[in-house]
Amino acid sequence: MENITVKTAATSANIGPGFDCMAMALDIWNSTTVQVLPPGTGPTYEVNGHGAEYSDDMYAKLVQRCFELPFTRTGREAPSVSIVCHNEIPAGKGLGSSAAAIVAGLVAGDAISGASLSEQQLLDLAVEVEGHPDNVVAAMYGGCRIVVPSEGHFATAEVPVPDEIRAVLYVPDRPMPTKQAREILPDKIDRQDVVFNLGRVGLLVRALTTGDLSMLRIATEDRLHQPFRVEQFFGLKNIFAAARAAGALGVFLSGSGSSVLALTAGHELTVGYEMADAADKSGIVGDVRISKPTSLAFQTLSTSEAS
Repeated sequence: MENITVKTAATSANIGPGFDCMAMALDIWNSTTVQVLPPGTGPTYEVNGHGAEYSDDMYAKLVQRCFELPFTRTGREAPSVSIVCHNEIPAGKGLGSSAAAIVAGLVAGDAISGASLSEQQLLDLAVEVEGHPDNVVAAMYGGCRIVVPSEGHFATAEVPVPDEIRAVLYVPDRPMPTKQAREILPDKIDRQDVVFNLGRVGLLVRALTTGDLSMLRIATEDRLHQPFRVEQFFGLKNIFAAARAAGALGVFLSGSGSSVLALTAGHELTVGYEMADAADKSGIVGDVRISKPTSLAFQTLSTSEAS
C-alpha cells in the first residue's frame, strides 16, 4: 500500500464526572491522507482548516510521528511521506484533535507498513503518545466509551447513547492547552469529592444506557476537574448556566476545555443561541456547533472514496 486516507472523529472526554475514564465520539471529522514518496524526497505537509494556525506544521508532524511507530515496532525504517490534513475538529479546544491525529497516524502506519498490529497494541501506542486513554479510545472505537487501566493495558467497554441525544457545543476562539489545564488540578482530592463523582458516573451510565435522561443534569456534575478549570476562563460559568436555563439535559466542559458541551434532546437552536448570548455578554468570542454522538470508529478510505 502506497497511500491511505483515514477519517477520525472529534471526541469529548470526561463527560462531567468521568475524569480520564469516559469519552464519546462526535460526528465531526478530520480527514488525513498519507502517501509514500520516492526515496530521497520529502517529507511534505499540508494542513487545511483547524490546526493550520499552529506553527511549523505541528499537527501534521504529530501524524507523522505516530505513522512511524508501527514501523519501529517491526524493526523497519519508515518511508518519507506526504501528509495532507483536512480538519473539521477545532484544535486545542477540548475536542480531541490530538487524539484524532494520533489515531490517524497509527492506522496509516499500520496499513502501509503491513505490521498488522492488534487493536490492543494500537491502543497502547496511542495512549503512550497522548498520555491519557479516554479520547484515543473513543476515536478508535467510536461511541461512548469507558476505559480503565488493567494489568499493564487498557480495558474498554461501550455505553449505549440514545438516538435522540444531540451535542450543542460552544467553542471559544481561545484554546485551553491540555498541559496547562492539568497543571492547575490539585495533587490531593477530598474523599467526599471522590464519592460525589463516583455516584454521578453511575448515574450517567444508567441514564445513557436506559434512555432515562431525567437525571443527566445531576449526572454530569463534577468536583474533580471542572471547578478548577472553569475558574481559569472567565465567563464559562455563565455559558453553563445559560445552557441549563434554556433546557439542556446536562452540560459540562468538553475534555479540559475550552469548549462547553450541552446534551439535548430537542431545542438545540434555543440552547445554542442562549449559550452564544451568554458568551457574548461575558466577552467570550466563539462559535456554536450542533453535532451528535457517533458510533462510527475511524474509517479508512480508498483514493477514489477520499476524493
